[in-house]
Amino acid sequence: MVNKVFMIIDDDEDDRFFFKEALADLPNSPMCLEAINGEDALNQLQKIDSVPDFIFLDVNMPRMAGRECLLEIKRDTKLKNCVVIMYSTSFSEETIEDFVKFGALTCLQKPTDMNKLHKQILDVVNKSVKISR
Repeated sequence: MVNKVFMIIDDDEDDRFFFKEALADLPNSPMCLEAINGEDALNQLQKIDSVPDFIFLDVNMPRMAGRECLLEIKRDTKLKNCVVIMYSTSFSEETIEDFVKFGALTCLQKPTDMNKLHKQILDVVNKSVKISR
Protein backbone atom coordinates (compact mmCIF):
# COMPACT_ATOMS: atom_id res chain seq x y z
CA MET A 1 0.00 0.00 0.00
CA VAL A 2 3.01 2.30 -0.23
CA ASN A 3 1.97 5.77 -1.45
CA LYS A 4 -1.51 4.63 -2.50
CA VAL A 5 -4.33 7.15 -2.45
CA PHE A 6 -7.91 6.10 -1.86
CA MET A 7 -11.09 8.11 -2.17
CA ILE A 8 -14.32 7.25 -0.41
CA ILE A 9 -17.44 8.89 -1.85
CA ASP A 10 -20.33 8.35 0.54
CA ASP A 11 -23.01 10.62 1.97
CA ASP A 12 -23.03 8.72 5.27
CA GLU A 13 -20.50 10.25 7.67
CA ASP A 14 -20.30 7.07 9.75
CA ASP A 15 -19.55 4.94 6.69
CA ARG A 16 -16.75 7.32 5.68
CA PHE A 17 -15.36 7.16 9.22
CA PHE A 18 -15.38 3.34 9.28
CA PHE A 19 -13.80 3.23 5.83
CA LYS A 20 -10.94 5.49 6.93
CA GLU A 21 -10.50 3.42 10.09
CA ALA A 22 -10.26 0.26 7.97
CA LEU A 23 -7.60 1.88 5.78
CA ALA A 24 -5.61 2.74 8.90
CA ASP A 25 -5.40 -1.03 9.56
CA LEU A 26 -3.82 -1.69 6.16
CA PRO A 27 -0.06 -1.83 5.66
CA ASN A 28 1.50 1.66 5.36
CA SER A 29 -1.88 3.36 6.05
CA PRO A 30 -2.74 4.76 2.62
CA MET A 31 -3.95 8.33 2.25
CA CYS A 32 -7.72 8.77 2.01
CA LEU A 33 -9.68 11.56 0.37
CA GLU A 34 -13.38 11.81 1.02
CA ALA A 35 -16.42 13.31 -0.65
CA ILE A 36 -20.05 13.49 0.44
CA ASN A 37 -21.59 12.80 -2.99
CA GLY A 38 -20.70 12.42 -6.64
CA GLU A 39 -20.84 16.13 -7.36
CA ASP A 40 -18.48 16.91 -4.48
CA ALA A 41 -16.11 14.15 -5.64
CA LEU A 42 -15.95 15.37 -9.24
CA ASN A 43 -15.26 18.93 -8.06
CA GLN A 44 -12.43 17.71 -5.85
CA LEU A 45 -10.99 15.42 -8.51
CA GLN A 46 -10.81 18.25 -11.05
CA LYS A 47 -8.74 20.34 -8.63
CA ILE A 48 -6.02 17.81 -7.82
CA ASP A 49 -2.98 16.99 -9.95
CA SER A 50 -2.85 13.23 -9.47
CA VAL A 51 -5.90 11.03 -9.26
CA PRO A 52 -6.57 8.45 -6.54
CA ASP A 53 -5.44 4.88 -7.10
CA PHE A 54 -8.79 3.55 -5.89
CA ILE A 55 -12.21 5.18 -5.69
CA PHE A 56 -14.87 3.53 -3.53
CA LEU A 57 -18.19 4.93 -4.70
CA ASP A 58 -21.45 4.60 -2.78
CA VAL A 59 -24.45 3.86 -4.99
CA ASN A 60 -27.24 5.77 -3.21
CA MET A 61 -26.46 9.43 -2.53
CA PRO A 62 -28.24 12.77 -2.93
CA ARG A 63 -27.31 15.37 -5.59
CA MET A 64 -25.37 12.89 -7.74
CA ALA A 65 -25.70 9.17 -7.08
CA GLY A 66 -23.02 6.59 -7.69
CA ARG A 67 -24.20 5.48 -11.13
CA GLU A 68 -24.09 9.00 -12.55
CA CYS A 69 -20.76 9.71 -10.88
CA LEU A 70 -19.25 6.51 -12.31
CA LEU A 71 -20.39 7.50 -15.80
CA GLU A 72 -18.85 10.97 -15.39
CA ILE A 73 -15.58 9.54 -14.10
CA LYS A 74 -15.30 7.17 -17.05
CA ARG A 75 -16.10 9.98 -19.55
CA ASP A 76 -13.36 12.24 -18.17
CA THR A 77 -9.96 11.78 -19.84
CA LYS A 78 -8.12 12.59 -16.61
CA LEU A 79 -10.16 10.17 -14.49
CA LYS A 80 -11.21 7.37 -16.85
CA ASN A 81 -8.39 5.02 -15.81
CA CYS A 82 -9.14 5.28 -12.09
CA VAL A 83 -10.06 2.00 -10.44
CA VAL A 84 -13.63 2.44 -9.24
CA ILE A 85 -15.29 0.04 -6.81
CA MET A 86 -19.00 0.47 -6.26
CA TYR A 87 -19.84 0.36 -2.57
CA SER A 88 -23.32 -0.24 -1.13
CA THR A 89 -25.38 -2.20 1.34
CA SER A 90 -26.79 -4.46 -1.39
CA PHE A 91 -26.55 -5.21 -5.09
CA SER A 92 -28.58 -7.25 -7.52
CA GLU A 93 -26.87 -9.34 -10.19
CA GLU A 94 -28.25 -6.92 -12.77
CA THR A 95 -26.80 -3.83 -11.09
CA ILE A 96 -23.41 -5.52 -10.66
CA GLU A 97 -23.35 -6.32 -14.38
CA ASP A 98 -24.36 -2.75 -15.22
CA PHE A 99 -21.70 -1.17 -12.98
CA VAL A 100 -18.98 -3.39 -14.46
CA LYS A 101 -20.22 -2.60 -17.96
CA PHE A 102 -20.02 1.12 -17.12
CA GLY A 103 -16.40 0.73 -16.00
CA ALA A 104 -16.36 -0.25 -12.32
CA LEU A 105 -13.85 -2.94 -11.36
CA THR A 106 -16.32 -4.65 -9.06
CA CYS A 107 -18.95 -4.09 -6.38
CA LEU A 108 -18.25 -4.32 -2.67
CA GLN A 109 -21.09 -4.85 -0.23
CA LYS A 110 -20.78 -2.81 2.95
CA PRO A 111 -20.20 -5.29 5.77
CA THR A 112 -22.41 -5.48 8.81
CA ASP A 113 -19.26 -6.16 10.84
CA MET A 114 -16.90 -3.22 10.27
CA ASN A 115 -14.01 -5.29 11.64
CA LYS A 116 -14.09 -7.18 8.32
CA LEU A 117 -13.91 -4.08 6.14
CA HIS A 118 -10.11 -3.83 5.99
CA LYS A 119 -9.90 -7.40 4.67
CA GLN A 120 -12.57 -6.68 2.05
CA ILE A 121 -10.70 -3.57 0.91
CA LEU A 122 -7.44 -5.49 0.73
CA ASP A 123 -9.10 -8.26 -1.30
CA VAL A 124 -10.46 -5.75 -3.83
CA VAL A 125 -7.10 -3.99 -4.11
CA ASN A 126 -5.35 -7.32 -4.68
CA LYS A 127 -7.93 -8.20 -7.34
CA SER A 128 -7.12 -4.92 -9.08
CA VAL A 129 -3.40 -5.69 -9.07
CA LYS A 130 -3.99 -9.15 -10.57
CA ILE A 131 -6.17 -7.71 -13.34
CA SER A 132 -3.65 -5.02 -14.28
CA ARG A 133 -0.81 -7.53 -14.75
